[in-house]
Order: sequence, then structure tokens, then C-alpha cells
Amino acid sequence: MRKVAIQGIKGSFHDIAAHRYFEGEDIELICCDTFEQVFQHLADDEEVVALVAIENTIAGSLLHNYELLRESHSTIVGEHKLRISHSIMCLPDEDWKDLTEANSHPVALMQCRDFLSRHPELKVVEVADTAGAARDISAKQQRGHAAICHKDAAQIYGMKVLQEGIETNKHNFTRFLVLSSPDIADELRDRSKVDKASLVFSLQHEEGSLSAVLSVLSFYKLNLTKIQSLPIIGKEWQYLFYVDLSFTNTEKLALGIQAITPLTKELKILGYYNDGKQSI
Repeated sequence: MRKVAIQGIKGSFHDIAAHRYFEGEDIELICCDTFEQVFQHLADDEEVVALVAIENTIAGSLLHNYELLRESHSTIVGEHKLRISHSIMCLPDEDWKDLTEANSHPVALMQCRDFLSRHPELKVVEVADTAGAARDISAKQQRGHAAICHKDAAQIYGMKVLQEGIETNKHNFTRFLVLSSPDIADELRDRSKVDKASLVFSLQHEEGSLSAVLSVLSFYKLNLTKIQSLPIIGKEWQYLFYVDLSFTNTEKLALGIQAITPLTKELKILGYYNDGKQSI
């Protein structure tokens, strides 16, 4: 059974993404309160795989997770893009007429603001976790309370789904990275399908340094799909650049990385993997 560390509890979006990515496999979830704990499990047990959110199409990048990834000894072996869809659910013997309150994480409540505006009878209450709202309502038998979270949480916590797809934006996706120890990376990815790489590097603080790197990548037909800059703490106006590249030729990738190495500082390859599929 594969051990997968996530931030969150059963029924959370990390849990849903993990089961979508490892579809058909038996997995043992290691549920963590923080992303730091997720990376600690990776460090402590080389058999543990982690699934970590890295960016959202609305909220943007999870910058802290970039830093945790760079500082860790783990490598990226895969990715998954999950559409963030919310449902409203309640205790099995209740219905719309019984509800007085809607509980969820503040971000989820914001993402469902149009739906909630059509239900002014529901008092909106922020809680720490989407799936945690369903868990607590079920465990405490909180009558009149509804949870807003992923529909799969209903089966886990014995709740009844009243309406699916209540989010305002139907094009909201979160991208998750699958991480492992380098020692087991080849067991988890199919090298014949690898078409994406992630790098991080810093540059000389001089005019045109980033442009030079990008020109080299373009010369080797490496498609820049994402670039994220983060300030280097303690070095004013200097930055780390996190870059995602897609490619069709592994030899050109190797040549491109070799060519930019003299132009960069502290270059680190974060992982090779294949472009992740999307799911709901």
C-alpha cells in the first residue's frame, strides 16, 4: 500500500487529488496539519510520497510551498490538476427548510459567493477546513448546519448532498505536485512519457541576465510554461526564479540546461515528470 502525505484531512481537496492521481491503487493517507509536516514525513521515510498544492488558477502560486520544495531533498515525479468544485451538504435527515447556517473555509465561501447571495437565510460561518466542516457537523450532530466542500466528503462523513457545483467560477483549478525521495523516483514515473521539467536558479544582478537565459531556452525549443520569482531573503533586489519547461526532446532539454548553467547561480533541477491530467 502506497503511503501518501497530504495537508488536510480525508475529504479535503488534497485527498481528492491524491486518489485521482493514484486511481486504482490502495493508498494510506498521512494527514498533516501543515505543509512543513508533509515535507518532514518525506524526509523521515523514503517510502512516503507527498501531494502538495503549488498553484491555483484564481489565487495564484503557493509561494511558501516553492520554498519548502527547494529546501527539501525531494523531487517532483508527477502532477495533477483538480477542478475545484463545491457542494453543499447536511445531516441525512435534514433538508433545505432545516438549514440556518453554512460552514466552510473562507476561500471556499468566497468561491461560492453568488450561491450564498441567493440564500440570505443562511448565516455564513468561517471554519478552518472545508472537509473539516462536514466532519464536525456529522460528529457533533449540528442540526441546521450545512457544510460547503467537495462532494466526496459526504460519503466519508455520512452527509447528504443537497446541491453540487455551487461554485461561481467553473474554471477554477488547483495544480498539485507529486513528490518523492530521489531514490524511488524512477519507480513512480514513466521516463518514456516525461515531457516537463521544473528548475530553480538565481542570476547575476546585472542587466539582461534573465533575458539571456530565456533566449537560450528558446533556442533549444524548450517551452516556458511558468516562471515564478521569489525574493532572496537578506539579498535586496535579488531573486530566485522557478521555471517550468515543457519539451519533446530530452537531449535538447539536457543541452539547454547545460547551456544556461554558466549564466545562472545555484541552479537546481526540482524534477522531471509528465504533464498532469485534469479531473473533477
